[in-house]
Amino acid sequence: MILAAGRGERMRPLTDRVPKALLKVGRRPLIVHLIERLARAGLTELVVNVSHLGGMIEQELGDGSTFGVRIAYSREGTPLEAGGGIAYAQALLGEAPFAVMNSDVYSDFDPARLKSAAARLARDALAAHLVLVDNPAHHSAGDFCLHQGRVTVEGAPRLTFSGIGVYSPSLFAPVKRGAKCQLVALLKPAMAQRRVSGERHGGMWMDVGTPQRLAEIERMLAAQGGGA
Repeated sequence: MILAAGRGERMRPLTDRVPKALLKVGRRPLIVHLIERLARAGLTELVVNVSHLGGMIEQELGDGSTFGVRIAYSREGTPLEAGGGIAYAQALLGEAPFAVMNSDVYSDFDPARLKSAAARLARDALAAHLVLVDNPAHHSAGDFCLHQGRVTVEGAPRLTFSGIGVYSPSLFAPVKRGAKCQLVALLKPAMAQRRVSGERHGGMWMDVGTPQRLAEIERMLAAQGGGA
């Protein structure tokens, strides 16, 4: 699942007319970069949740065949937060563990790694597997701690949640369909039960959440030879 329903308040005024997922990095929208990476990893059955200017996302991506994937859309009347949006899409996601990625993340993380994580969730009755990264300058306090392969709320050193994870459908069972719910509200109780595994990604990662960080990605790609 790709989360693309957010309003993108920190990106305004850019997102007043274009959904954040369609903002371009190099010559292609953020979400297209992600879909192409998923396709290369063999993850071709996708669910995209949409809300703010969602029709523009559907028009841009279509059924996904242009990118070698198949896309189903979960349409939210108003954005339901990450936890609520995932719960709302459960009928499309099925009963097996599934991967979720934020559409506004630009990273060289290999999504193929999530396949083995999904298998471990099913085998070990875990609730989630999170990909964590070193804390960026704009989020120096971090989110969680990774200790002996388990993610915890407390501890040190702190790492930042990348917006990339694998989840068991059971994690979202407490959420009434159509209700707003933050993902962290579901993850923290599972962490307390040591049911959330994790890994650290040491490669390139950026949360493209502001115009300044969008410009930073553009500069980086230009330095690498023009960007894709």
